[in-house]
Amino acid sequence: MFKADDYRLKIKSLEETLGEAKYALDIDHRAEQLKTLRAEQEDPAVWQDLERSAKIGREISSIEGKIAAYQKGRKALDDANEIIDLIEETGEEELVPELDKMMQAAADDIEDMRVRALLRGKYDSSNALLSIHAGAGGTEACDWVSMLYRMYCRYAERSGYKVTEIDRLPGDAAGLKSVDFKVEGENAYGYLKAEIGVHRLVRISPFDANKRRQTSFASLEVMPEVDDDNEIEIKDEDIRIDVYRSSGAGGQKVNKTETAIRITHFPTGIVVTCQNERSQLQNKEMAFKYLRARLLEKQIEERMAAEAALKGETKKIEWGSQIRSYVFCPYTLVKDHRTGYEMGDVQAVMDGEIQGFIIDYLKKS
Repeated sequence: MFKADDYRLKIKSLEETLGEAKYALDIDHRAEQLKTLRAEQEDPAVWQDLERSAKIGREISSIEGKIAAYQKGRKALDDANEIIDLIEETGEEELVPELDKMMQAAADDIEDMRVRALLRGKYDSSNALLSIHAGAGGTEACDWVSMLYRMYCRYAERSGYKVTEIDRLPGDAAGLKSVDFKVEGENAYGYLKAEIGVHRLVRISPFDANKRRQTSFASLEVMPEVDDDNEIEIKDEDIRIDVYRSSGAGGQKVNKTETAIRITHFPTGIVVTCQNERSQLQNKEMAFKYLRARLLEKQIEERMAAEAALKGETKKIEWGSQIRSYVFCPYTLVKDHRTGYEMGDVQAVMDGEIQGFIIDYLKKS
């Protein structure tokens, strides 16, 4: 039997969550801000400055997305109220499944908006630069790096983000020893920063003829892409730039000319490389972006270490310090509550696991 009051209570709860997200995202003042940015974008002086024009375009897109998300949630709740009234007036309970579907969609959209509201960090709205490195495990670890890389690419694809590979180092027998790539999109760093740390895999090795269980480790670094706004100062005397030929099959030109870039930062010992583009200039630009991100990450780590020292906390990177373990042997064929996949479906669970971990991290932040 249809109980209208139960549905109205659910809608009231969703409206409260929507109202909190609206306040956190400052939706009431976004329209005026959007108007100002559009007027600035139409200024001919801005057209001559590509970086400034691109930055304004990203800000406009971000604001439009937040306003559209709120309006979509608000409309979904209004439509649900109308269907409840219609069912009460006509008694057409065959509309209840449609109402349930609409309520679930509204709840998902509002929850996504609420999570967005949690991303208030200075760099949360920035693009993310990720670097995955193989740890203990040899060929197993290299294969594990390639699996993680695929997982994050799939996550980015589902989230509407763009992935650009910067550099890769193939494994001796299989997989990747390391891979650097960029994830572009709204709040990419805000979401993916929860993934920083060591990832552990336990499975029956496909490289072991005796089918023994193996444990592999891979570390993931996530850094925000920062604009060249003098926040991170890189002095000419502190770096060395080397050019060399890109490795691997790259077409007719890429391996015949020195397009790859390696930048060494002497004060910190940081070395970054980029060989993805065919143009040396493009590789150089990307390498500098990656270097600025690494230097910013180092600053953040030093600040966090200083805060931890004041609190008397110390942490070590060792067995048991991984942020997540992917245990595929032994496993039980049970449904994962977030993805709906069976735990035996290894890659499917990996692709879904990241979303749940990020949401849990943001809720605790």
